[in-house]
Parts: sequence; C-alpha cells; structure tokens
Amino acid sequence: MAEDAKDLKAVENEEVKAVETEAVEAPAEEKFAKSGKKSKKHIEEVKAEEERQARKAETKAKEAENKPKGAAPVTRPKIERRGKKYQKADKLIDHKKAYALSEALELAQKTNTTKFAGTVEAHVRLGVDPRQADQNIRTTVVLPNGNGKEVKVAVFAPLDEAKKAAAAGADIAEDEEFLKRLEKGQIEFDVLIATPQYMPKLGKFARVLGPKGLMPNPKAGTVTTDVEKAVKEAKAGKVEYRVDKQSVVHIGLGKTDFDLKQLEENAQVFFDSLKAQKPASLKGQYVKSVYITTSMGPSIMVENIYN
Repeated sequence: MAEDAKDLKAVENEEVKAVETEAVEAPAEEKFAKSGKKSKKHIEEVKAEEERQARKAETKAKEAENKPKGAAPVTRPKIERRGKKYQKADKLIDHKKAYALSEALELAQKTNTTKFAGTVEAHVRLGVDPRQADQNIRTTVVLPNGNGKEVKVAVFAPLDEAKKAAAAGADIAEDEEFLKRLEKGQIEFDVLIATPQYMPKLGKFARVLGPKGLMPNPKAGTVTTDVEKAVKEAKAGKVEYRVDKQSVVHIGLGKTDFDLKQLEENAQVFFDSLKAQKPASLKGQYVKSVYITTSMGPSIMVENIYN
C-alpha cells in the first residue's frame, strides 16, 4: 500500500511539473483593442499592406534589371528651340562681347522680334541683399522722354484736391465714389495716388491692390499732399523700380520706335538714379552686370560703366 501511495504521489508531481512547464513555454496572448489603430483587424491590414509594398518593390527592381537600356535622349541647345525670328536676331549679337550702352540700345532696336514696337528693357544685377532694409532698393525716376506707355492715373483725395488732380490730367479723380469702384472690382488705372489722410480708407483693399503693385506708397511718391504735381509726373513718364528677391532691377526705358537719342537720355537718367541709390553700408561691388533686351528679343551684355 505504501509503495502504491508513493507511486501515485510521484505521478501527481510529474503532472504538476508538466503543467508548470507548459505555462512557462506558452506565449502570453497578445491583447488587442476593440477598435482603432491597436485593433487586431487594423494591425493585420497594416502588415498585409507592408508585404504588398515589399512585393511591388521587388517586382519593380526585377523589371528594371531586365529592361533593355535605350539610347540617351538628345537635348537640343536652347537657341535651337527658339523661333526663326529669334534665331535670326540672335546671330547679330556677339554674346562674348560687352557693348557700350549706345551700341546696345541701337542693337536692341535691330533685334526686336515682334511686329509691334517692343519695350526696350534694362536688367541690372546688383550686389545688394534685399533682406536688409537699407539695401532694399526702391525708388522712382522721371524718364525725360517717357516710357512709351499710356498711363491711366487715379487719384483718391478730398473733393477739392480731386478737382485739382483732374485739371492736371488724372483719368479718375474722386472722393468716396472711388471706394465704390474698388468694391465692385473696377480697377481701371495703372497708377493710384492718394493723400495721407485718405490712406487708412484703402486698408481693406490692400490685398487686392498690393499684389498688383497699385497700393500707394510714400517711397514711390504716390502718397502725397501735392496730388497735382504727382499726376503731372506720372503722366510725364515717372516710373518706379525696385530690386527683386534675386537682387535684380528691371525697368522699361522706352519703345523700339523711339529715336536712339531718346533711349540714351532715358537710360542715362535711370543709371544716374540707380547710382545715387547705392547703400552706404554696402562694401562690395554695387553693379554686377547690365543687360539690355526687348520684350521678346535676345539679351545684350553692356559694359559695366560703374565698375
């Protein structure tokens, strides 16, 4: 009996050890949320998507290895992708040569590629940093021969000042009626002049006028108490120029049907104005390069007369 009891106890001990061993070896059941990113369904979907992307990448890699390589694409030079008129005009220019200003202007007239009288433009790359307040060049200049563009001038001022502006040649000269035009989206002018006391009334239209470059600004001379003088200057050929983010100044000097002397006079006045705007804090080179071109014509490198 004693031996049978011992055997029975030994069997029970072995069964207990087996159960404990299974409990240790069995992995703990993973717990999932009922819904959301930690739910069992979502986790399985993510794993399936990862496996699908891996198979897709592997298939693409095999296709790329087996795909025969063709000839390298041939890119034509930029000049060959231009029109015939442009190519013909470009042959008149020696792009390795820096022309004198008068020569460049004369050549610009000859290389105009349009049927209409194109604008003769000057593009000047400066050594300034536009992010610096004192180097952010912005001013106006009155071209003695105008820029060949008919300018429509609007004046927003008190009634007595508006009458003076109309007499000076303003196309639109109004008081409160002008705000009604803006509310209707009627922007039928190229230059807007306003008196300082009327500027706050234009505040709500800044998002419309600002991107178009029509918002009056004291630096541009379009916020003034002497609206009569401002109108006359605008009509006479007063233009604004400013440096862009790439430190380049762009300005129209006139039309290709101007006399060469008229273009030279306009260009000289502009360059004198630009030279006067040199920041006192600038230590390096001010004018880096100058190019003359027409609206749709090739560019002409000009001698750097200031360096």
